[in-house]
Amino acid sequence: MPLLIGPLAHPLLRARLAPQAIEAEPLQGRLIGGRMAGIAADGWPRLAVGSDSLPLWQADWTPTLRRYAAIFGLAPQRHEGREVLGLGEPAEAASGWQPELAAAMADRVLALPWDQPAEAIRKRLPMIASWVASRQRALAETAGLPHVGPAAIDRTRIDSVEEPYADYFSVEAIRLSQHRNDGGWTPPLLRAVFVSGDATVVLPWDPLRDRVMLIDQLRAGPLARGDAQPWLYETVAGRVDAGETPEQAARREAVEETGIAVTRLFPAPHNYPSPGAVAEYLYLYVGIADLPDDSAGLGGLAAEDEDIRSHLIPRAELTRMALAGEIRNGPLLNLALWLELRRHEIRRELGLEAETAPAGLPPS
Repeated sequence: MPLLIGPLAHPLLRARLAPQAIEAEPLQGRLIGGRMAGIAADGWPRLAVGSDSLPLWQADWTPTLRRYAAIFGLAPQRHEGREVLGLGEPAEAASGWQPELAAAMADRVLALPWDQPAEAIRKRLPMIASWVASRQRALAETAGLPHVGPAAIDRTRIDSVEEPYADYFSVEAIRLSQHRNDGGWTPPLLRAVFVSGDATVVLPWDPLRDRVMLIDQLRAGPLARGDAQPWLYETVAGRVDAGETPEQAARREAVEETGIAVTRLFPAPHNYPSPGAVAEYLYLYVGIADLPDDSAGLGGLAAEDEDIRSHLIPRAELTRMALAGEIRNGPLLNLALWLELRRHEIRRELGLEAETAPAGLPPS
């Protein structure tokens, strides 16, 4: 019988994986790393020499525990003659483990059909974690929003959620009933949702030179539509990884895609770009950056086969392009127009402009 240690011994994970576990004699040592335990396959802590008293819980090898261990690539390790489960060689040594996210990940992966190979699920863990973290952000950020829709408290009934397609992205087929505005209920409805997790979008702007940086790259959506020009002008953008904030993702993506550092972020209106069928939520920012003449070039992550070219464009030219219909990427269009309206306000906050706004500027 294995002894659960570290994050596996935490009440939130233990209750899901081994509710009948009993407390055992603790182990002396020190845990290093583990920030992504239960979130990434290589996120488990390492046991080192130390004087800490590490709690252990003795558990049975139930089917649930075996399935979870197989998905995360966990194998027992021998320490002082005992079989300990929950250790690895962490890829990150930073602190800040999120037990609620790890518990939600356990619920998610264990709810997947058990005929799916554990190895296949393990390959998808980064995107699964991104989606689970997106769901947590959605609940936390929208709980206090004004009520829209039917007045009833119980407004939807979800009968089932299936995943007919699952790879880097996935599709969820949701069977539900909806409370109607007239007080009745709809018959069962089937809705397909494209699942990609939240994303961050940042438009780098140099307010001193009054220029922005755009990128272009091939996009599968326009290509599938038959667009004769599937390379689009865009902003820096990318998935919000589990364990990071949208702001951290914005700064990371700016470096990965263009090699520039964003010094400050100004949030524009965040939004669902296509809520009828896509679960993606976009966090939009204008990012303050130093954009000299030689800052544009080629970029992107080779590991993701990204081929990205960056361009320096005067901000006024971006506004012209947006109004002329030359910008066909929705997030960039939103940011271009928002920056046109808010640029004086941002410059004042940065101390680059007097408090008196130019005549005709819309109110902030």
